[in-house]
Amino acid sequence: MVIIGILALQGDVREHAAALETAGAIARPVRRPSELVGLDGLVIPGGESTTIDKLSRAFELREPLVAALRSGLPAYGSCAGMIMLADRLVDAPDDQQTFGGLDITVRRNAFGRQTDSFEADLDTPWLAEPAFRAVFIRAPEVVASGPEVEVLATVPRPDGSEHVVAVRQGSLLATSFHPEVGGDPRVHARFVALVRAGG
Repeated sequence: MVIIGILALQGDVREHAAALETAGAIARPVRRPSELVGLDGLVIPGGESTTIDKLSRAFELREPLVAALRSGLPAYGSCAGMIMLADRLVDAPDDQQTFGGLDITVRRNAFGRQTDSFEADLDTPWLAEPAFRAVFIRAPEVVASGPEVEVLATVPRPDGSEHVVAVRQGSLLATSFHPEVGGDPRVHARFVALVRAGG
């Protein structure tokens, strides 16, 4: 059994834990540096990225977490978790910090406010059939990525171009959407498989 921590500073911790357990992993909340020890992977849930940043520093968790990611700890970030794994942000407060690791540039709230939340069917070979029903809530998007980043899923813009909403780079995975709220465990299952494969 793989042990996957869930950064439990804010967000859908319970829902992620349920999805991970459905996918065959042991889920463990992480609030302190000592709770990073012994993990095979880490989930960074949605929420408010500026709050996650501030709380991670207040709990003295930021630096050990960044070190763990740089040492190869597999991680999956959903929504705000994608923001926290990004190396670069646009339209963010000047003092906001991320954990980094993904060679991507992310725009926060790219789809609008809470009232602009929506669902979309993602047809992506990464998750196989049927289409994955994705829930977007104040979602970010990837506006630029480096050569080692694999784009896993997109959704169309009104002008016919595409929003990038799921990416992978090595042992790091991120989605703009919230797979933990839809009852479909396929994203978590893919992350657990990635962890089992050693990234």
